[in-house]
Amino acid sequence: MQTLRYSLSWPALAAALLLAGCKNKVEDVNALVSKFDTQVETATDVEILYSDSAQVRVRITGPTMLYHLDRQEPRQEFPDGVSVDFFGPEGAITSELDARYGLRLENKNEVIVRDSVVWLSVEGEKIETEELIWDERQRKIYTNKFVVITRPDEIIYGHGFEADQDFTYSRINAIEGRLKVDDLEKELE
Repeated sequence: MQTLRYSLSWPALAAALLLAGCKNKVEDVNALVSKFDTQVETATDVEILYSDSAQVRVRITGPTMLYHLDRQEPRQEFPDGVSVDFFGPEGAITSELDARYGLRLENKNEVIVRDSVVWLSVEGEKIETEELIWDERQRKIYTNKFVVITRPDEIIYGHGFEADQDFTYSRINAIEGRLKVDDLEKELE
């Protein structure tokens, strides 16, 4: 009679015992792993400062920021709204922007704000639209959506908008109407 002898090393024995003792189904393990999204970092009560020559130019705040770690398309998402303060050379706020949603696409150097977008300058100019896109490379802001611009003396509305990033130059691409505030006030009296 011949005896067969097997020689198992400790790591091989441990692996064999673990595999034999595993009672979970592969689907259950995959479901558990999918609950832990390791490709997204979450931050709350976020404040991001952008500076140029040691001077703060932009402050971005939001209740929640999701940082998507996707290698092809890393992005910062503000699903619960975003507020942006723009600062002038003396450090004073020159304008503010609020939106219910914000997204920054790192590779494209593009920021998109959507849903009830309102930009307000200290001079009393206001822009309202459903979407604004900031192209950081070209240093311009634009949209193809409906836009209302309210100035102290007039209200202009139309489709499509372009501006330089500090809003010193702006235009509506297809103006649909223009109301003088004095005329509007007289009509309301």
